[in-house]
Amino acid sequence: MFKLNDNLKKKKFLIYGYGKSGRSAHNYLKKNNKIVIYDDHKKYKKISISLKKIKSTQFDYIVLSPGIDINKCRLTKYLKKNKNKIITDLDIFYLNNPDNLKITITGTNGKSTTAKLLFKILKDQNKDVILAGNIGIPILSKKKINLHTIFVIEASSYQIDYSQFFKTDYAFILNISPDHLERHKSIQKYAHAKFKLILNQHKNFYAFIDKNIYLNKEIKKYRIKSKIIKINPNYHKIKKLISNNYFDNINNLNNLSFILEFSKVFKLNNSKLLKTINLFKGLEFRQQVIYKNKFVTIINDSKSTSFSSSVNLLKSYKNIFWILGGLAKRGDKFNLPNKYCKKIRCYIFGKDKVFFKKKLNKKIPYLYFGNLKNILNKISKEIKIRKNKYSYILFSPSAASFDNFKNFEHRGKYFNNLIKKKFLREINV
Repeated sequence: MFKLNDNLKKKKFLIYGYGKSGRSAHNYLKKNNKIVIYDDHKKYKKISISLKKIKSTQFDYIVLSPGIDINKCRLTKYLKKNKNKIITDLDIFYLNNPDNLKITITGTNGKSTTAKLLFKILKDQNKDVILAGNIGIPILSKKKINLHTIFVIEASSYQIDYSQFFKTDYAFILNISPDHLERHKSIQKYAHAKFKLILNQHKNFYAFIDKNIYLNKEIKKYRIKSKIIKINPNYHKIKKLISNNYFDNINNLNNLSFILEFSKVFKLNNSKLLKTINLFKGLEFRQQVIYKNKFVTIINDSKSTSFSSSVNLLKSYKNIFWILGGLAKRGDKFNLPNKYCKKIRCYIFGKDKVFFKKKLNKKIPYLYFGNLKNILNKISKEIKIRKNKYSYILFSPSAASFDNFKNFEHRGKYFNNLIKKKFLREINV
């Protein structure tokens, strides 16, 4: 392990990418080091070093933004040549705070929800805890830290992949399904990027992992030092423990099962634990119940950007009006068993309609509409006809939002407004 005085002071840093994490790294390091910045966005032109000067300068470290793909950027050759110098904000944080307890959560789906729930649980158990990382709060922006501060960290595959020194006391790998393949090239490489969390652990550390074929292959390939706990949830048993409808679906039950296993190892107060779980309302646009009455439940899952994030929800309910569409992900596959497909009607919108029609062909009946308004008009008519049959409206797009929206939050808010202003009136609620 590097020592702080030798490795994070009086050094020359190149910060490549001046988004949230890049700016926080700059502020964190600037007092004791020489910092230069490179970002090809026009708004950072005045503060950016030239490419020519980068190539002629010797840097001690290159702090790389998670959003930069070293195989597809203006410094590809340079970065590959100097790969041993690449670090992330996670590395800087670890080297400066090696003794703080860290719980790091990754996986394809459910990271933010699990991290937020665990943070609330630890907070309610009177722990000094900070939530940071990919959830939106750069880890280097946190100032009030003491030796007893616990960090709950949400980490993406991009952050972990480029990290060299980061170690976590507890690692959660919630699930693995095809995602970010345009960057990682294969699901095997994607799984390996996540698995680096475990490879860097010591013998007294713990790793909680999903029973996943790709993770199992990684375990067989390496000599693992940490204690591996494979999660095999008993849904029936968990449902008996809690009284929160938020955990009615399989996705949220899976996420919760990790926390319940962690609580045993960490020896949390069980009554306080259950109280926090039962009061937890989830995060916006992540399997969020936005309306419920005697004949319909409406769920906003705008965060869904792949089939894998929607499949377990589709397994959890009956009589589903499923709304999906947007920008499809490379290599995405629809693996819902046929027995669940019979209870679904599908309504497609967005740019990649051909992709979704092809994937759903002969499995689920579908209709295509130019926009969400028209979809909800159609569904409202269907709901009126079948008021005697309880239904679920599931807005789970299984796709990125950038064809029509700024991000998934923008998409989620737009859907909520349509429901509130138009749909509920049309069904006379």
